[in-house]
Amino acid sequence: MNFWKEHLTLRGILILLFFVLGIVLTVVGWKMTGKLEGLGLMLVGIVFLLVALFVYNAAYKN
Repeated sequence: MNFWKEHLTLRGILILLFFVLGIVLTVVGWKMTGKLEGLGLMLVGIVFLLVALFVYNAAYKN
């Protein structure tokens, strides 16, 4: 299961994908002021940003 931890290019693509998707979902949800769907999109966006952070930090875990 260490394949994606050891390959810099794959890790970079995953981080970039999760980061961009998280930012886009957060901004789109933020523009939906007063709607519950907007809050849901923002929360999913925050989860994607946290996953990007997890993927980044996983390479440095012992």
